[in-house]
Amino acid sequence: MTLDEALRLSSQRSSLTKASAATVQASREAAARAGQLPDPMLKFGLENLPVEGPERWSTTRESMTMRRVAVEQQWVSADKRAARTDRARRATEAEEGNYLADLARVREETAKAWVTVLYTQRSLALVKAVEQQTAQDLMAVEASHRGAKASAGDVVQAQLALTQAQDAVRKSEQELKTAKLALARWTTVPVEAVADQAPTLVSHVSNLPIEDLEKYHPVVLKARRVIALADAETAVATRERRPDWSIEAGFSQRPQLSNMVSVGVSIPLPVNRVERQDRDVAERAAMGTKARLQYEDALRETQTEIRTLSSTLESLKDRLARLNAELLPAAHQQAELATAAYRAGTGSLSSVFGARKMLLEQQLQLTELEKEAALTWAKLEYHILPHGLALAGRTEQ
Repeated sequence: MTLDEALRLSSQRSSLTKASAATVQASREAAARAGQLPDPMLKFGLENLPVEGPERWSTTRESMTMRRVAVEQQWVSADKRAARTDRARRATEAEEGNYLADLARVREETAKAWVTVLYTQRSLALVKAVEQQTAQDLMAVEASHRGAKASAGDVVQAQLALTQAQDAVRKSEQELKTAKLALARWTTVPVEAVADQAPTLVSHVSNLPIEDLEKYHPVVLKARRVIALADAETAVATRERRPDWSIEAGFSQRPQLSNMVSVGVSIPLPVNRVERQDRDVAERAAMGTKARLQYEDALRETQTEIRTLSSTLESLKDRLARLNAELLPAAHQQAELATAAYRAGTGSLSSVFGARKMLLEQQLQLTELEKEAALTWAKLEYHILPHGLALAGRTEQ
């Protein structure tokens, strides 16, 4: 499984992104009805029904008794409905921001899990090679012991080295199994192995301007959209200060007199606007201030994180280049010299084992350093969304 395949599978199949997409769809459905008028109300009634005298409870003998049917419609002004529609649209955009944040998290975690599998595979290959070499050394030492060219202590030492190598293999196999399970958690399919293709460790995220961060970094993008939603909420609260009127038209039927038609208007009276409607506007405005401050904090935190990760990545790459150029060749040379000295009878077997153990440790150290650099690169590179995915967040859930 390549890194691109893992990213594609996780983006398509992750339950986290599907749940966020469902929330976006729900928000869109809510936005579609935001600008509609309330449903009209159908009213039935019986008026002036006598309760005493010979006409009591009769609906036909008293001329003032009326059977009434009416329709009432609450009227919401066009600017109120426009403000509510805009608020619903901003809420949908905010949910899209949450979707993009979840998508970025899935991609980042997938990339880090894939990198972990890759370098655990490489570590396992190293310790397996050491195990094979140690087994061959044991066979050679046993043959030399039978020919009286090696001591029993050399045989015991070789057996000990083989046992340690076998234990290292078992440990690495378990680590690889755990890493594969972690990757399968995101791809939703079993992972047998990943392609042995190390990432290039090149990232351009550190050079992104604020304008691009607002478009492609999900944390900053989401914070910016929360500001727009808060402003829309304030606009709705401002327009809600004016009450909605209700218009009613009714028809009254009288048994002995002419039928009648009535029309009425109901107007709410805001008797304490300062403590109710104005408080609501002030509350929404304060939430807008909060959203702006949170945006500024999110932007500073994101910029700091990007600079920190970029600096760490460059430092790790420099260390890798230096160790590959200086440390590893010297360790190989030391192991070769110890082996040559032992074969010439001027060196001990313990020196050979010590040199090989040091070589393995340094190779594993380099592998771990490469893994650390790759994980830093993945965290830096994949917490930013590609342009296509960021745009798709608006249209394809």
